[in-house]
Amino acid sequence: MRVLGFMSGTSLDAVDMAILDTDGETLQAFGPAGERKLTEATRALVLAATEAAKSWLRGAPEPAEFAPAAEAVAREHFAAAQGFLESYGLGWKEIELIGFHGQTVLHERPTPERSGRTVQLGDGALLATLTGVPVAFDFRTADMAAGGEGAPLAPIYHLARAQASGIARPSAVLNVGGVANVTLFSQSADPLAFDTGPGNGMIDLLVQARGLGRYDEGGRLAAAGRVDQAVLAGYLAHPFFRQPPPKSLDRYDFSLDAVAALSDADAAATLVAFTAEAVRLGLDAATERPKVLIVSGGGRSNPQIMRAITERAGCEVVAAEAVGWRGDAIEAEAFAYLAARTRMGLPISFPGTTGAPKPMTGGRIVEP
Repeated sequence: MRVLGFMSGTSLDAVDMAILDTDGETLQAFGPAGERKLTEATRALVLAATEAAKSWLRGAPEPAEFAPAAEAVAREHFAAAQGFLESYGLGWKEIELIGFHGQTVLHERPTPERSGRTVQLGDGALLATLTGVPVAFDFRTADMAAGGEGAPLAPIYHLARAQASGIARPSAVLNVGGVANVTLFSQSADPLAFDTGPGNGMIDLLVQARGLGRYDEGGRLAAAGRVDQAVLAGYLAHPFFRQPPPKSLDRYDFSLDAVAALSDADAAATLVAFTAEAVRLGLDAATERPKVLIVSGGGRSNPQIMRAITERAGCEVVAAEAVGWRGDAIEAEAFAYLAARTRMGLPISFPGTTGAPKPMTGGRIVEP
């Protein structure tokens, strides 16, 4: 199938798009990839929905902010893809399936007392109507209903991509988005995957909260600061880091309160160190230390994050492009691949990636 995959991360920066030719198992061809920045109007609606989600009690009616945000996300993705396809001389008739992740506004991992809860806003039926193409969406709900973490979901694609590239094991793929997640490949065991800790998200929130822009461009703010070791130790004392994988996080699971008294530069430097130390702890969970760590996502464009991870990883650290991958498109490619697996009835989550009780299918498909 020729599948268009979408991803819009918790950084609320852009809609990422990528086209794959795949049967949900092998990767036949890579089509074009691109992005379009989110409009301020959609960003505002999603931020309002995110704030409402923070105080949404279980069993209570869905917040009123969800529906307009879901419609706006669908229309935003349609507009982004319309221009994207036209720029490559393609039309909707050449796309057989769409993988639509939607916009995460809530992610609560399961605990022994309760199941998890996750919300990705995006009107799949509206997107199918606008495009005339079947849409696979709602990829996380079934896994969480079965007791899984609902995240990360990209590992099965990381495996296919690594196999297609002939990446030798032991190795690992690290995606640094709002939250960072790692997929570990050993020579003898099934892949192990989990969220390691914050990625770019806390740094973005810090910069935005202090009126310094949308993100720390080029890592310049962090480069001028010094790590506060006491604050870093406090963050790393969080019980999340003592829990065994698989495990998942929400972008807001860690507060900026601990860096409130620090200067802008010192706060940014400390949060970079937090991201990197969390990655180190994640790699320590591997049954075999990876020989190479392949880094994708927006975080690989921050030199300070890459430097800090390289110092701590205990293995070679390379950006995705060094092995011929499209570092900004991996997540969009992944949801194209997951859409194909959903169409073919293949599992998308596994005991070693989300803690699901068995390999599980997931996602729903809505026809135009």
